[in-house]
Parts: sequence; structure tokens; C-alpha cells
Amino acid sequence: MTAVVKPLLQIVVGVVVERRRTASRWTDFVWRGIAVLPDEPAMAPWTVIRDQDDATLFYAGRASIDLYRSETERYRDNLASGAPGVWIVLSPSEGSWPYVVAAVTADPAEGEAYTEAGANLVEAVPMPEVLRQTIAHFIAEHHVEREFFKRARGRIDPEALARRRHDGEHE
Repeated sequence: MTAVVKPLLQIVVGVVVERRRTASRWTDFVWRGIAVLPDEPAMAPWTVIRDQDDATLFYAGRASIDLYRSETERYRDNLASGAPGVWIVLSPSEGSWPYVVAAVTADPAEGEAYTEAGANLVEAVPMPEVLRQTIAHFIAEHHVEREFFKRARGRIDPEALARRRHDGEHE
């Protein structure tokens, strides 16, 4: 049985999604996450924020960015990148809207991992300053520098790779 590790901190954010009309004959719209709001707004999911030209912005709903002690190095690298981001993950839905907010993460490796499921829409968006400050404080409080240990390879025994004759086998 695998133990479930709970995050040390959960930061609730609101997710903004864009639906843009396309000129393609195969699809009418392209969907993508475009921003996170530092707090959950007082509006229902899938409320139209703005409808302009060929694009409509929706408040898609809430999500929580889960922070774990074991991932502080990745968060630190994200903040040090010069353009810290968060990754919005939208998964296909059978409901009244074509996508559901599946996750929001500040861990670049986790964001990349979500791209492996071919149906997910994953978009890196700029991290709001208040979120950057909260994550920086979390790193300062919980990061433990780990020393890198390079494993030494054992010596290769060429005889271990040789073909051996088994009992009853002819040459």
C-alpha cells in the first residue's frame, strides 16, 4: 500500500481560459489556459469575463497549487528562471463544457509530465507576483540542500558476459 503524501501548503487560485475562433475547417475553437488569479473570484465557474472579437475569456473555476517540501528545488529553479510560471492543465470533459481544470502547478517537471497524456491541454502562464512571493517564502522555510552523490560503477567482469555451457549441452 502506498502512503499518500499531503502537501504542506495549498494555494487556491482562479483559472482563466480563452476560447478563440479558428479559421480551420476541422475545428471551430481553440481552447487554452491564459492566466491564474491570485484568489478565487466570487463568480461561478465558466462565467464569461470578456467577449471580444474572436476570443472569449472565461473564469473556468478554482484550483489549488499544492506545495511539497520534496519539490522545493524545482520551485526554486522556476523562480530563478527569470520568467517564473505556473502550468494550467485542462482535461477533456463530458459535461456541458469541453474541458475541466485538472490541475495548476508551480513545478515545471510536473507541468511537463501532464503533457504526456495526449488529450490534456497544458499551458505555462506567467506567475502572479503575490504567488511568487508565497512560493519564495515556502522555499525559504522548507528547502533543505541535498548533496549530490555520484554512484561509482562496479568493474565489469568480461567472463560474466561469456556464454556458459549448461549440463547436457553439446559443443
